[in-house]
Amino acid sequence: MTSVITGELKSRIDAVWNAFWTGGISNPSEVVEQITYLLFIRRLDDLELAKEQKAAFIGAPVKSPRFTAEQQDLRWHVFKDLDPETMYEVVSKEVFPFLQQLGSAQTVDGAESTYATHMKDARFTIPTPNLLTKVVGLVDAIEFKHRDTNGDLYEYLLSKLSSAGVNGQFRTPRHIIDMMVQIMDPHGKDRIVDPACGTAGFLIGASEYIREHHKEDLLNAGLREHFHHEMFHGYDFDSTMLRIGSMNMLMHGIEDPDIRYRDSLSQGAGDDEDAYTLVLANPPFAGSLDYETTSKDLLAVAKTKKTELLFLALFLRLLRPGGRAAVIVPDGVLFGSTKAHKALRQSLVDEHKLDAVIKLPSGVFKPYAGVSTAILCFTKTGVGGTDEVWFYDVTADGLSLDDKRSPVEANDLPDVVARWAEKDGTERERARTEQSFTVPVEEIREQGYDLSINRYKEIEFEEVEHRDPLEILAEIEVLNEQIARGTAELKEMLK
Repeated sequence: MTSVITGELKSRIDAVWNAFWTGGISNPSEVVEQITYLLFIRRLDDLELAKEQKAAFIGAPVKSPRFTAEQQDLRWHVFKDLDPETMYEVVSKEVFPFLQQLGSAQTVDGAESTYATHMKDARFTIPTPNLLTKVVGLVDAIEFKHRDTNGDLYEYLLSKLSSAGVNGQFRTPRHIIDMMVQIMDPHGKDRIVDPACGTAGFLIGASEYIREHHKEDLLNAGLREHFHHEMFHGYDFDSTMLRIGSMNMLMHGIEDPDIRYRDSLSQGAGDDEDAYTLVLANPPFAGSLDYETTSKDLLAVAKTKKTELLFLALFLRLLRPGGRAAVIVPDGVLFGSTKAHKALRQSLVDEHKLDAVIKLPSGVFKPYAGVSTAILCFTKTGVGGTDEVWFYDVTADGLSLDDKRSPVEANDLPDVVARWAEKDGTERERARTEQSFTVPVEEIREQGYDLSINRYKEIEFEEVEHRDPLEILAEIEVLNEQIARGTAELKEMLK
């Protein structure tokens, strides 16, 4: 559940990192890329072995094998045991070219896959056979215990770069993604976008949710084709992120996701207005913004340099009427007093349908950032529709809210999903003193469109009966007399 690397796994990654540095690769970004390629190659073979075991169990051929009969020597479990010189020859001249062209055959209408596009610039830069052998041994010892270990490892590597959060970028924890995906309930006909996709965690979460909860959609040939080629769209302006995201999607069985380079807030970023049915995102909250190149369409909605507000304007632009969104925003979006803040909140409430404000505890992004955030859930309508807004105050997410983020018993996230399902029913009957409640839109307007939960939450104070002060003073006087007598007796004993 946790997306923070700890314990033995952390030590192994540290060992891999140190091996690169002592082996002569001192550029942190280059270290991250080379480790990621090796993790990807290893993971591809693990997934292939699992498919082979399943096929053998049911007595059927392997479905869509990654490696042909001629490419068996390129598999991790084969080359990892070779002598250093031979391994270096195989990896540099055969395995890496295989990695670069892996997505090239997965095209629609002759178009090159975005994975193949990103991998064209990928370079194998491990300088010596001995370093490769050492690093392969260390990577081989890493256990992939759950579905997104690759992304978790990348998050930890980013923290070692001391760059996580510099541009407001940090990876969303897996359990927060899962909760947001469950609330949005994506299905086989959706077109899903994350305009600041990073490692593609939201897109992967949505794809796995559909596989688990809407299996029948993937039995339909048309919807299956849509799932692999038209459903998932992610944009980022970090080439390393794009490679990681593409590899992550490919490893999770999405044949041709649309993961592409784009500065989502810039002028001419793309002609995809009204193109998507679902936005899932945790956009950057800070960092540099070139106001001159920012999209005029977005500035017309929110004349501001604040990226979180511009991204909210972008989400509304990208969604089709009826499209929905679950996005993470910093707390300031909920109550900020600038003209742009107020205009966007008013637009969400009056021109569209604001469904929910889910307040997150400030520790959910530790140790990488301590920012206080909330999840906004809304539906684009263009004609209003907000009758009431559902609020939930999350106080625990199953992990400690300090830098260690250790597992704890307290976890509100399953309750968020359960109560969301009842927000149009029994949730309306809850008192403002409870963890979740609904607020009529008229009251939100009266409060100047303030969306902070504390504006509406009522605190229950327990009445405490205090003793009469004179009674307490009388007791103090008795005690003072006793102390005075005792002190006097001690003085007599010491004479």
